[in-house]
Amino acid sequence: MTHVTGLGGVFFRAQDPDSVIQWYKDVLDIDIGGEAMWRQEAGLTVYAPFKADTDYFGSPDQQFMINFRVNDLDGLIADLKAKGVDVKTDPEWDAMPEIGKFARIHDPVGTPIELWEPGEDCT
Repeated sequence: MTHVTGLGGVFFRAQDPDSVIQWYKDVLDIDIGGEAMWRQEAGLTVYAPFKADTDYFGSPDQQFMINFRVNDLDGLIADLKAKGVDVKTDPEWDAMPEIGKFARIHDPVGTPIELWEPGEDCT
C-alpha cells in the first residue's frame, strides 16, 4: 500500500532568508541554508527559507508549504486521483531524477502540499 513515509521538507518565505539561515545555525545548530539537508532517522528533510517574493508556493498569500516524503509517488497520485483529489504535476519538477519526483496538492484550506519521492542521491 502506498503511503506517506515522513516529512520531506518545510518551505517558507522570509524577508531576509540569510539572517534566518544564520539564526537556525547559531541557535539550534541546524544548517538549513542552500542545498543543506537535515538528516533525521526516517530520512532527509529540507528546511529552507525562500525569498519573500517567491512564486514557488503558488498564491502570494501562502506563507509556507508542506513537503511530505512518499515511497511510491505514481501509486499515490493514482490513489489521490481515485479519491477526487486534484493533483498537479510538472515535467520541470522531475528534471533532476537524482533528487526525485514531485507532485502538488492543496489541503482544504489551500495550503500547498508537495509530495516527494526521493531520488537515488537522497536515499
